[in-house]
Amino acid sequence: MNDAAPGTPAPPPPSPWERERPARARVAPARTPLSRERIVEAAFTVLDRQGLDRLSMRQVAAELGVTVSALYAHVSSKDDLLELMYTRLFDGFEPPAADPERWQEEVRDYARSGRRRLLSHRDMARISMAHVPFTAELLPHVEALLAVFRTAGLPDRIAAEAGDLISTYIDGFTLEEGMWQDRAAQQSGAHSSPARPDWREMAGEMQDYFASLPAADFPHLRALAGVMVTDSSDERFDIGLEIILRGLASYLPDAAPRAGADAARTSDASRTPDASRTPDAG
Repeated sequence: MNDAAPGTPAPPPPSPWERERPARARVAPARTPLSRERIVEAAFTVLDRQGLDRLSMRQVAAELGVTVSALYAHVSSKDDLLELMYTRLFDGFEPPAADPERWQEEVRDYARSGRRRLLSHRDMARISMAHVPFTAELLPHVEALLAVFRTAGLPDRIAAEAGDLISTYIDGFTLEEGMWQDRAAQQSGAHSSPARPDWREMAGEMQDYFASLPAADFPHLRALAGVMVTDSSDERFDIGLEIILRGLASYLPDAAPRAGADAARTSDASRTPDASRTPDAG
């Protein structure tokens, strides 16, 4: 049905040049707005690929496809970015509950989860060691760890040092792991993605070396060659943690009397027969 008024001329057909006009370009979808969260994610990508020494604001900007100046609207500096990356590792982490009956197990869980967090990204142990965790976001985690030690009954001086001791152990152990990973990657030529080294092969080589040392000069290294280096980083980490925990436990108020009683029982047992195992002579 034609609603045009009678006598109205029909519209002219399209001109040739109009028919040949290219179709209008499709409008590109709007770019995702730049945010602090996106910058941190991009920084992790660069860190895992290139390592801390090559992480720069310019590299992060290139990863996002923006100019370096655009980053500074959300992050004040590279140090600020590293602090944000470190803080991000604690997202979703539940601090220990400070149960005095389970304090050692809580510290084990805390240390193991801390090591897993640092291992989740390349060179995070280096970043951790360079940043004091006394920010508003991380202070609750420091408070929770100190609560574990004080609730367990450790003296205040020991509790204050214990938190730093555990954190330093986690950082130092994981830093060593990262160094071996980088060394293995360089030897294999895989610079872009450091491979986990073959601990079993490396442990075997070191054990053989210790066992081959002159007995007169290195009696203890030879004697301990089989256990000096293990092929499991998890095992080494747990043993070191256990040494620390037992040392801390010795500072508990009832540790000295209990240790003295245990020593007395051991001494008595070495001098007299065990009545529980010796038949009654009647």
